Amino acid sequence: MSAPEFTVEIFQNEYLPAGAREVDAVVTVTSTSSAAHGPAATWGAAGAAEIIIVDSSGSMGAPTEKMTEARRAAAAAIDAIRDGVAFAVVAGTHQAKQMYPDEGLTIADAVTRKAAHRALKRLYPDGGTAIGQWLILARELFETGDQALRHVILLTDGQNQHESAEQLAAPINQCEGYFTCDCRGVGTDWVVDELRRISTALLGTVDIVPDPAGLAADFEAMMNASMAKEMANVALRVWTPQHATVRFIKQVAPAVEDLTARRTQAAPLAGDYPTGAWGAESRDYHIGVNVEPAAVGQEMLAARVSLIGTTASGPQTLAQGLVRAFWTDDEALSTQINRHVAHYTGQAELAHVIQDGLEARKEGDEDTAAAKLGRAIVLAHESGNQDTANLLAKVVDVIDPVTGTVRLKAKVDDADEMALDTRSSKTVRVKKEPGGSNGHPTGGARD
Repeated sequence: MSAPEFTVEIFQNEYLPAGAREVDAVVTVTSTSSAAHGPAATWGAAGAAEIIIVDSSGSMGAPTEKMTEARRAAAAAIDAIRDGVAFAVVAGTHQAKQMYPDEGLTIADAVTRKAAHRALKRLYPDGGTAIGQWLILARELFETGDQALRHVILLTDGQNQHESAEQLAAPINQCEGYFTCDCRGVGTDWVVDELRRISTALLGTVDIVPDPAGLAADFEAMMNASMAKEMANVALRVWTPQHATVRFIKQVAPAVEDLTARRTQAAPLAGDYPTGAWGAESRDYHIGVNVEPAAVGQEMLAARVSLIGTTASGPQTLAQGLVRAFWTDDEALSTQINRHVAHYTGQAELAHVIQDGLEARKEGDEDTAAAKLGRAIVLAHESGNQDTANLLAKVVDVIDPVTGTVRLKAKVDDADEMALDTRSSKTVRVKKEPGGSNGHPTGGARD
């Protein structure tokens, strides 16, 4: 089978004033599925494997519907696993216990799915919570196979009470780069930062399911998304010239994730940043580079951005784009701000001020909370991020969305506050301009 087709588009204003050194660009990466009959097969991979981890601690029994709906959700996820994919089910308490199969991984088909459904009936609430142990068992199970696409769905309803932050950090580090993990918290007694720490490191998602009745649909959607992946461990490789430095690299759509600290050196002037597994999808990345200023009228290649996929024959360049710098004394050119860069700069700030505002609110600093969340309202309004604006409106009374004048609500439902926190990093894409785009693909000619 041929590889999925990747394309790279670069959006930037490459014109800099004399003496300037900061270059910014938004990189849009798009992958098109290669499968002739849908994304049922993988290219460059030995296959796919799934592990479903269900919190079975004592708190899952209060109310009883939590465990009932968790079993139903796990069953829905199992039914969404396509034939030929390896899988396992784990029960998580203050230890991790494999529920199905008895050991290792099994291959999905009608018989094993039915057997897995029977095993789910043995899930019952008891014990505490040690999420690090759950992650370690998942890694050990994946190691029994040779699948390249490895994905975990992790559900919990409470705090990681049987492990310290340091004890959780070690398992996360051991699993980083080995599998992806989508985390879900049911109810409102879990800690957003704990699950976000896991999902960020393991290149997954985190969200709240306030009503247990919503678990089955969410689990099915997560599994369907995983089944659509075709290539594992794709890296964003950034080359910069001598004396240039990468200021930051952030994924900015569909959600904000800072990848800057996750660089691994690929060559003397190039570093790789992990992007996880890909199916047919599009993501945006904001790249900031510092270069040595050149004379007015001179041009420089500020960065070369490549998508690197791991194949049976080794790493392969899937697509490439160029980030340029051109020094000019024309203020009309050098003072323009590319709308893609401006949009995602605002979206990254939006996520930041929401999290800071909620933290200030928890600490009782109402003035800071109102200022931060008011700024969030402005950014959400300016960018057209209506979903985030709606979530903010459940935490603050919006007096003027243009100026960001807000008043903290006296009483806020815990689920609403946690939903705003978990979804604060979700972004909206730049709206296309009528009749065309203000960017150029794969480092093409200047506008």
